[in-house]
Amino acid sequence: MSIEYFEKADEVLKKISSTQEENIKKAAEIMAESIFKGNLVHLFGSGHSVIPTLDVFPRYGGIVGFHPLMDPRLMWHNVIGAGGARELLWIERQEGYIRNFLQSFELKPDDTMVVYSHGGLNAAPVEAAMYAKERGLKVVAVTSGENYKKAKATHSSGKKLGDLADVLIDNCVPLEDALVTVEGYYQKVGAGSTLAVIYITQAFASEAAKILQKKGHKLSIFVSPNVVEVPPENNDNVYRDYTELIKKNNITV
Repeated sequence: MSIEYFEKADEVLKKISSTQEENIKKAAEIMAESIFKGNLVHLFGSGHSVIPTLDVFPRYGGIVGFHPLMDPRLMWHNVIGAGGARELLWIERQEGYIRNFLQSFELKPDDTMVVYSHGGLNAAPVEAAMYAKERGLKVVAVTSGENYKKAKATHSSGKKLGDLADVLIDNCVPLEDALVTVEGYYQKVGAGSTLAVIYITQAFASEAAKILQKKGHKLSIFVSPNVVEVPPENNDNVYRDYTELIKKNNITV
């Protein structure tokens, strides 16, 4: 018997590649234009949606130009207790909180904001997108298209994350964010959104790099030390390039 999660996950990835290619390309073009102009592509998520922001930069194969926006209060460090999931889930639903976090960063109209949220309903992702739109940024939303179509807005603005997107990329995962049925249980198991958004994220990041190369932009690429073809100081130079870029954009180091 085959592993059911493999089958279900393959279906999700195939649906992404067959239906979301154009949206991913549009997002990559917007991101590449920001980086080409010397600006930043900010990445925001809360809860498990922090994971893709960590997987863009710094990580092997990542390029300078992407800026993860990470608030430790929106990531859990314990299951229960201080830094636990219960508190995080409460905070990310509180309207007004995310503005206090984002005001520490100078967001510019030529920047891009990528917001991840499977549900697309909580205050944190909705208000991150609103905050960016107010400042003239293009917003790329990576969310569940099924949730966007079927779920009712819970934010007082009446907005869902998808309503605020210049480009919406559907993660093609069902609204319950679980893929495998267990006999005798109503609840499914085997989360799908993390796998899906990493697939999407590495696709748009790679496409942005290719577009930048065609524009003549010099790429600063974070490389595994196992790659012997690049000089040993490569990653130190990448850190330097990143530091210079975020200082230029008035981001506190």
